[in-house]
Amino acid sequence: MRLLKDDEELDRIRRAAQITSESFCEMLRHCSPGTGEWELAAALEFGFRKRGASRTAYPTIVGSGRNSCVLHYSDNGRRLEEGDLVLVDGGAEVDLYAGDITRTFPVSGSFSTIQKAVYEVVQRAHECAINVVAPGVALDSIHRVAVSRLVEGLLDLDVLAGSAEEIIANGTYKKFFPHQTSHWLGLDVHDVGDYFVGDQSRILQPGMVLTVEPGLYFPPLIEGVEEFFGIGIRIEDDL
Repeated sequence: MRLLKDDEELDRIRRAAQITSESFCEMLRHCSPGTGEWELAAALEFGFRKRGASRTAYPTIVGSGRNSCVLHYSDNGRRLEEGDLVLVDGGAEVDLYAGDITRTFPVSGSFSTIQKAVYEVVQRAHECAINVVAPGVALDSIHRVAVSRLVEGLLDLDVLAGSAEEIIANGTYKKFFPHQTSHWLGLDVHDVGDYFVGDQSRILQPGMVLTVEPGLYFPPLIEGVEEFFGIGIRIEDDL
């Protein structure tokens, strides 16, 4: 019952996503060096409430610099610095239903060369994964497409070496992409519903709502990629 939404439920989720999207655009005006992560979170959440959302669907994530590499970071306690990237993951709740969007952007208004290169890899994976989504498609195929594009990008960036097939088979890429590409969305931001039926990936049907959110993260603990340290990029939309 939770996995397949009816028209009223879909309308609520669309409104939550629209409010979230508009509030993200408004929040960007407040982004500059010296701004607190907490200030961006407040600007985003104010946008939600101003547009009629009842509350946030989950604790807002604003991770700048190295904090962008921390999944589910919610301290929001650092000031943004020149040259940082900032990852913002937030969602409005409308009539109990959740939106969930993530964007990553440069604090100073422009990417460095290496930030831009990583961003374009994630953006390409995001676009390709979205293009796969349709009724009749296996959910796992979305993740496999995203992983394939991210691995191609990591090879092009010389972060990984070898064949894409071997890297995917042995999971080497998971140091940089440790989560799944999608989760169900509805009354909860990670809504209920099995991802596999038996040993087969769930087949998408009309009425299902899911996220698409590939990312790449380079925390300082990974050796050999020092020039990428502190870059964390995720792009997420709701379908």
